[in-house]
Amino acid sequence: MKDLKALILLMVISAPLFSQTQPKLVVGIVVDQMRQEYLYRYESKYGENGFKRMMNEGFMLKNAHYNYVPTETGPGHASIYTGTTPSTHGIVGNDWYDRTTKTNVNCVSDENQKTVGGEAGGSVSPWRMLSTTITDELKLATQQRAKVVGVSIKDRGAALPAGHMPDGAYWYDGRSGAMITSTYYKQKLPDWVTKFNNQKLPDQYLNQEWKTLLPINQYVESSPDDSPYEGRWKGKDKPTFPYDLKELRKQMGQYSLLAMTPWGNTFVAEFAKAALLNENLGKDEVTDFLSISFSSPDAVGHAMGPDAVEVEDVYLRLDKTLEDLFAFLDKEVGKGAYTVFLTADHGVSHVPQYLKDLRIPAGYFRPAYLKAGLNEHLQKYFPNKLIIEEVTSDQIYINQDAFEGDPKASGIDLFVATDLISKYLLSTEGIAQVFTSPTLRQVSTDEKGIRGNVVRGFNSKRCGDIAFVLEPGWLAWGGVTGSTHGSTYTYDTHIPILFYGNGIKKGSSSRFHTITDVAPTLSVLLKIKFPSGCSGQPIVEILD
Repeated sequence: MKDLKALILLMVISAPLFSQTQPKLVVGIVVDQMRQEYLYRYESKYGENGFKRMMNEGFMLKNAHYNYVPTETGPGHASIYTGTTPSTHGIVGNDWYDRTTKTNVNCVSDENQKTVGGEAGGSVSPWRMLSTTITDELKLATQQRAKVVGVSIKDRGAALPAGHMPDGAYWYDGRSGAMITSTYYKQKLPDWVTKFNNQKLPDQYLNQEWKTLLPINQYVESSPDDSPYEGRWKGKDKPTFPYDLKELRKQMGQYSLLAMTPWGNTFVAEFAKAALLNENLGKDEVTDFLSISFSSPDAVGHAMGPDAVEVEDVYLRLDKTLEDLFAFLDKEVGKGAYTVFLTADHGVSHVPQYLKDLRIPAGYFRPAYLKAGLNEHLQKYFPNKLIIEEVTSDQIYINQDAFEGDPKASGIDLFVATDLISKYLLSTEGIAQVFTSPTLRQVSTDEKGIRGNVVRGFNSKRCGDIAFVLEPGWLAWGGVTGSTHGSTYTYDTHIPILFYGNGIKKGSSSRFHTITDVAPTLSVLLKIKFPSGCSGQPIVEILD
């Protein structure tokens, strides 16, 4: 009887520890240009309370991927938060060609908005995103009592996750060194943002020397510091440590240099902490949402490539930034009272020239050469007509006016032109596959493989008439140093997804999951409706 009473007493005492309550705060973290393998490559140098806290105490998906192309920042952030792909949410690239205006448009540009807090860079809103986000659904479910704030260096990294009706979205102005917003969100900066800007933190960060966090001979996970595959900074002969930021900022745009240093991440984290305190996030019974996008890994990765010491140092310092952020959340919200997820908007390719020098298939593709070559080729069949209107983001836009405006032209002529273009593309070095718009419209979004990825990234109203896919290792990139992303291949699609905190059990899974599974998982956790265009599924290994 004594043992039974003791057991009952233990169960009564322990019940509150195991009862799941709604998190007071959800923190969504997106690391721009992070491969899944970075968790493993640098693991021995990470501390116990940054990335490893999520890896060891939370739930990690080891086989999570983007399931569409292009794998870029705008589509990535939109897909994470809407739970669907560009074919539905409409963010088909960072930029795309608009047939109506005959110009390229940015995914968050909005000419109806004006900058708030700076001179320029604030004509921004999420109006081009066609689906609701998990943050929108949280606002709707709580009759807008939940608070939502998005922060990033990049405007799209702040605006798209925050959704259509947040309490604020803020991004960095590289001209002034201040965090700004647009009239879509605020008519004037809140006093706390002005106070934060008045600290002039970018000046503090950029008036120092960037040295490696550890002795440089310990960076064995990276290539030698002096590598021919890394870009050179203006005012510096070699891409090697140390970097005298105080001098280099004179050559590289003063405040805009911040994004290319680890302190771009530090700055965003400090602003996120200020937002939490001043907006009283996580302070009542209604769940709030703070989205944070760390952009500096992308800026450094583009310039240096994924094997650079600079990239490794950015991640080792980001690990410490996360440790500090988690400790702050423990203190201000309460350990166990918040939920965090961390993922990336895309991965990154090796530097093609590096691969070529190792006799691995790779190459460089020049869209401008393709456009000129196509127009010259088509002149043989359609004299005095400009058939190709634009070539961008692995899309061919045919000049419809060349056929619709000509009474002598017919649908057959357009069909012939499409066939000629497709054959020309397939004969072009570096192009692997070609898909016409009519073909893509007939293919289910459940299609597997490369064609399925193209279909899920293809929005008929915003994309071109023909889509093509480059060979593995090929990039549409300007030079032989640095690297980029955007492809359908695993080096760009395989990204981390980690959950930690309230409602999340400890563990890991090697099952295939897509980025569109993040939002519905949060919907189940928060007991709210899925985003309007959601096509992903809840991650049952985490929740059940």
